[in-house]
Amino acid sequence: LTDVYSSSPALGRYFRSAQVVHFSNESSTVFYQLEFSVPPLTEGFMENTMNPDFIRNVLRQNIYDED
Repeated sequence: LTDVYSSSPALGRYFRSAQVVHFSNESSTVFYQLEFSVPPLTEGFMENTMNPDFIRNVLRQNIYDED
């Protein structure tokens, strides 16, 4: 995750760290926490760039690009 988000053109400059919060072998589920450093309030920044769907889609696009 660190490589994905730190090299992202959209999020790389804001990305600080990623850490696994919980991992389950039984269900192959990983919960992780991403840390971003955001600029002072900018119109629409949190609603658009830091939108959870947008952040998820950066990871999803990286997975598709590797296939």
